[in-house]
Amino acid sequence: MSGTASKLTRFIDHKISRKEHHGPRHHSPGATSRMEASFGPTFSTVAAGAKAEGSSNYKQHRRTPSSSSTLTYSPRDDDDMPPIGTPRRSDSAISIRSLHSESNMSLRSTFSLHEEEEDTEPQVFAEQPSVKLCCQLCCNVFKDPVITTCGHTFCRRCALTSDKCPVDTAKLTVVVNNIAVAEQIGELFIHCKYGCRATPAGATAGGGAAVVGTGVAAPGAATVAVTAITTVAGKPGAYEVDPLGCPFTIKLTSRMEHEVSCDYRPVRCPNNPSCPPLLTKHLEAHLKECEHIKCPHSKYGCTFIGNQDTYETHLEVCKFEGLKEFLQQTDDRFHEMQLTLSQKDQDIAFLRSMLGKLSEKLDQLEKNLELKFDVLDENQSKLSEDLMEFRRDASMLNDELSHINARLNMGILGSYDPQQIFKCKGTFVGHQGPVWCLCVYSTGDLLFSGSSDKTIKVWDTCTTYKCQKTLEGHDGIVLALCIQGNRLYSGSADCTIIVWDIQTLQKVNTIRAHDNPVCTLVSSHNMLFSGSLKAIKVWDIVGTELKLKKELTGLNHWVRALVASQNHLYSGSYQTIKIWDIRSLECVHVLQTSGGSVYSIAVTNHHIVCGTYENLIHVWDIDTKEQVRTLTGHVGTVYALAVISTPDQTKVFSASYDRSLRVWSMDNMICTQTLLRHQGSVTALAVSRGRLFSGAVDSTVKVWTC
Repeated sequence: MSGTASKLTRFIDHKISRKEHHGPRHHSPGATSRMEASFGPTFSTVAAGAKAEGSSNYKQHRRTPSSSSTLTYSPRDDDDMPPIGTPRRSDSAISIRSLHSESNMSLRSTFSLHEEEEDTEPQVFAEQPSVKLCCQLCCNVFKDPVITTCGHTFCRRCALTSDKCPVDTAKLTVVVNNIAVAEQIGELFIHCKYGCRATPAGATAGGGAAVVGTGVAAPGAATVAVTAITTVAGKPGAYEVDPLGCPFTIKLTSRMEHEVSCDYRPVRCPNNPSCPPLLTKHLEAHLKECEHIKCPHSKYGCTFIGNQDTYETHLEVCKFEGLKEFLQQTDDRFHEMQLTLSQKDQDIAFLRSMLGKLSEKLDQLEKNLELKFDVLDENQSKLSEDLMEFRRDASMLNDELSHINARLNMGILGSYDPQQIFKCKGTFVGHQGPVWCLCVYSTGDLLFSGSSDKTIKVWDTCTTYKCQKTLEGHDGIVLALCIQGNRLYSGSADCTIIVWDIQTLQKVNTIRAHDNPVCTLVSSHNMLFSGSLKAIKVWDIVGTELKLKKELTGLNHWVRALVASQNHLYSGSYQTIKIWDIRSLECVHVLQTSGGSVYSIAVTNHHIVCGTYENLIHVWDIDTKEQVRTLTGHVGTVYALAVISTPDQTKVFSASYDRSLRVWSMDNMICTQTLLRHQGSVTALAVSRGRLFSGAVDSTVKVWTC
């Protein structure tokens, strides 16, 4: 590739230096003799004419049927190229012949579709262009030559539509225009397009037209005639020199300048389009003889049509001739009125444009006003919500003050020992949705939280206080968590229970437990109890497997609360709490509640406590099953209950929709503290080693310590 690139560079530098130091190329007498010997006297005449007018942009050749002959020869002035073919005589102008290997012929056929689509002017060269000025892809003279990354020059279109270089198969990417080659091509002489004609169909290459483009081939290949319209002479689109057409040859860069004023350019008679086509040089003579000359006043109604002689006679008697000054003034006045009307139209268009802009601005102002009103309404709504929340907090504070006053009046001050006050010590953040359940693994100080984001997060509550892992496996909201031994059981809205190994934090089994979401889970006596709609299922725990043992029925609503304590199971459904004997799995007692459905249950050493939909907390004596108190204070559903017992006292914690937690002393059934830190409803509670964990709709888990 580098050898070919350096060779092309030396050739371009050689061309430029010859042009700069020696001016337009001309042939020495010796060269003329050699051309006469090779191509005959006709070519020497053409070459001599080129020498005489080498500095001009175009020149004229004499062309008669006897002297205008087609010459086929190999590329000239290529000192480092071997002869390409044997020259021979033909019947019309110069035709290019290049040698094409079979691969180049195949390449040419590959790009024939692109070439046929091009709409180019005929290019019949007066002399055969050098093979160095021909593209190896399309086999024609370069059109907009560019240098590619491989160092070779191709037509821009060929380089953009081809994948690989035909020389070294490198990928083609355009780098820069080849200005030197473009200037050399611009200096080539071509025949005026009005001196060319289409090659008759069926003509042979030897009797074909002058070349309109060039084909490039490797040395030593077979000679093939190529035409400028990218087809072989004799095929549609090929051209040859017309001996009856324009005799001039011009530089390729000057062809437009010449052809615009060429005497052989076809024109139409200005008097009558039905007159036969004319050449520019014949137009003046035709106008003198034309029989279709109209009166200059024909636009006013004169119907005269005649030749030059009758035209002059007609003007003497034309009734419009005497009125021509008036008619001219009328035309001028009419033209002025048209200009005025056009100006008025422009003014009207401008006013309409201004009106449209004003209308758009008015619309924008209306939209801005509506937006401001919307923002004002939104702010007013937000202020109303904040006011309601403030009033609710004020109500809770008033209740708290009432409890404090009651305690002061009763002389019970011990509960307000600063050591007994619970404070928020930290917040676990990581879930992408509300937290619905919590469970503590005391052995490893791990806290598990289930969320609407369908995941279970494992939190270290002893050392790092960070999320150790996120357990994924459920396709629905995680609603319940329970631990038995070293196994974690999770229930979800996808109606399944998943068994997790706590040591490895890996899923070990999945059970399709219910036909509806699994709301609650609790374990006892090596059994797992799962609550759903109107049903509680009892599962025997066998390793990582769950074997269905029995289904407890007689429930009339969602089982939202399950608690196992000693030998009894407590279930909350609608306004009923059922107490089951765990050994016999039979219902042994039923407690009726008021204040809406049961949402939470807690069992202490002496009491059964349940939270309801209508903000109430009911308390029963665990032995007599008699209701002893109803605790009030919350202003929302009581979602969760938890118990911390010490030898000295028992505390019950309640979590509510009103975003608060309350601490209740079970010794005197009084609320001793209200915890307000969550930004959403508090939905889950868990206790471990004197610490309280609360999960909420704000997607956080908070840690409270005494």
